[in-house]
Amino acid sequence: MITGTIFDIKKFSIHDGPGIRTTVFFKGCPLTCQWCHNPEGQKPEPELMFRASRCLKCGACVSVCTQGAISIDGDDTVTDSEQCTVCGDCVEVCYAEARESVGRQVTVPEVMAEIERDIVFYDESGGGVTFSGGEPLLQGDFLLALLLACKEQEIHTALDTCGYSSWETLNSIREHVDVFLYDLKLMDDGNHRRFTGASNELCLSNLQALSREGQNIVLRVPIIPGINDDDANIHQTAAFASTLSSLNRVDLLPYHHTAIQKYNRLDKLYGLPETRRPSDEQIADIAQTLRGLGLQVQIGG
Repeated sequence: MITGTIFDIKKFSIHDGPGIRTTVFFKGCPLTCQWCHNPEGQKPEPELMFRASRCLKCGACVSVCTQGAISIDGDDTVTDSEQCTVCGDCVEVCYAEARESVGRQVTVPEVMAEIERDIVFYDESGGGVTFSGGEPLLQGDFLLALLLACKEQEIHTALDTCGYSSWETLNSIREHVDVFLYDLKLMDDGNHRRFTGASNELCLSNLQALSREGQNIVLRVPIIPGINDDDANIHQTAAFASTLSSLNRVDLLPYHHTAIQKYNRLDKLYGLPETRRPSDEQIADIAQTLRGLGLQVQIGG
C-alpha cells in the first residue's frame, strides 16, 4: 500500500486555489527559503515542536524519555536533538500540550477519508483539494495516487509547487492536476541559490515545459523586501511570465513573518528577523508594472 508523510490537513482553506478547499501539506522540501512560512515542512522526517510557554515543568516528559534526551535546567526544559528519536512518548504524557510531533505517515485511503467529508463544500463553492508542503513532488508516487483517487470522485485538484523535480515525475502527474500554483521566487540563479539553497534552472525549465503542454498555471510570486522586490527582478519575472502561453494569472504574495514562532518551537533560526511586510503602495506599484506588460495580476493567493 502506498504511503506518504504529511504534517497537516487544513479544512476550509480559501487561499490555496478556487473556492473552499482542503489543503494537504506534504513533508519534505528541496529548498530552504529564508522566508519559508512552513518550516515544519522542510525536513522529510517527523520532528518535535515544543511550545515553551505552555510547559509546566512537571517532569513527565523527562521521566518517560528512554533516550535521556530531555532535561529541566532551571526555568528551561531542554531537548537534546541529537538524542531525541521523535518517538512521541513525551507528546503522549504532556497534558499541557507543550509538545507536538510534526509529521505522520498516512495511506491514500486515510487522506481521502478526510477529503471526502468536505465534498459538499467543494461542489457548492467550486473548490476542491490542494496538495502543498513542503514540496509534494518529492513524494511523487503518493501524490499521483491521491490525484487519481480525487479524479475518481470528480474532485478539483490543485498543486502548490516550486517545480524543483525531475520532469519525469512532473510529467507523470500533470494530466491529473487542474491548476498548478507555481512558485516563482527569483530570476537570478545566484540569488536563488543564496536565498533558497538551490538553483532555479530546474524550476524554470519545468515551468516552461508545463506551459508548452498547455497546463493551467497560476504563478505565485512572494514579494520579499530587499530580496526580490527590486525593479530588475520584477521586470525579469514579468518578461519570463509573458512567454508562458498557458499562464492564467500572477498572484503577488506580500511577505509576512507570522511563522517566526514556528521556528522558535522547532529550535530553528529565522533567516529574516528584521524584514518587514512590504507596503500596500509597493505591492500596488508592482502589480501595476506587471499589468502594464499585459499580465493578469491578483494580490494575495
